[in-house]
Amino acid sequence: MKKILALILALMMVLALAACGAGGDAPAPDGGEPAPTDTAEPTGEPTDAEDDWAYIQDKGTLVIGYTDYAPMNYFNDEGTLIGFDTEFAEAVCEQLGITPEFVEIDWDTKEIELNNKNIDCIWNGFTITPEREENLDFTVPYMNNKQVVVVRAADAETYTDVASLASANLVAEIASAGETAILDNEELAGANYVPVQKQTSALMEVKAGTADAAVLDYTLATAMVGEGTSYEDLVMLDGVVLVDEEYGIGFREGSTIVPEVNAIIEQFNADGTMTAIATTYGLENSVIA
Repeated sequence: MKKILALILALMMVLALAACGAGGDAPAPDGGEPAPTDTAEPTGEPTDAEDDWAYIQDKGTLVIGYTDYAPMNYFNDEGTLIGFDTEFAEAVCEQLGITPEFVEIDWDTKEIELNNKNIDCIWNGFTITPEREENLDFTVPYMNNKQVVVVRAADAETYTDVASLASANLVAEIASAGETAILDNEELAGANYVPVQKQTSALMEVKAGTADAAVLDYTLATAMVGEGTSYEDLVMLDGVVLVDEEYGIGFREGSTIVPEVNAIIEQFNADGTMTAIATTYGLENSVIA
């Protein structure tokens, strides 16, 4: 009986040792190094699924998030989307061999739309800021801009500088550079600020008298305010600039398309394409060459 029990115990130990060794390296042929197992360590290199440029090339379209405002992206009388950024985007996409697809977005949720891949970039007079650079990858800047103040012509003598706006009712597009310019300015700490959905909505509020002043992009103000525009009774305050800034195209963080677009921007600056498009919309003096 003792011999039988000993044999059983020995057999159990052999089986246990075999089971423990099953997860290790396979025996090497001819006594060499152990053959590798099927488990591979991650290489740390991006896969095609993580390569934004490959993703965009595969679907053949660049989905561009924009809001409707002149002179960057807007509709003409025939209902065609035009504007500096519109033509600029179309020209870049032609060079890339892909099709631009323009999607109007809520500016307040632009970064969510981008990261969820509902759009591939934000291309709409998009101001480069340190805060945005923490979560997005920008192209090189391509246009100068500034945040200016628009009031009714009848109030131009009342509001002559930033200090005079301290008790005014101010409006700006929510989550915009204009909003940031108001909130970051100590002289405007006492002003009553109300955000609106679009920069054009801010102009409407001032025109209607429900706001005293709008803070918005210089590029928009020059195209939409003053003689010959829909807002002839509004004026841009002369010499009042809250912030100087630059526009760039915003892509997902780590996007591999950014170097491709940067190379085309450099080409367009060199061959005059950028200036030619800008001249169509009166922005030739704002282009960063």
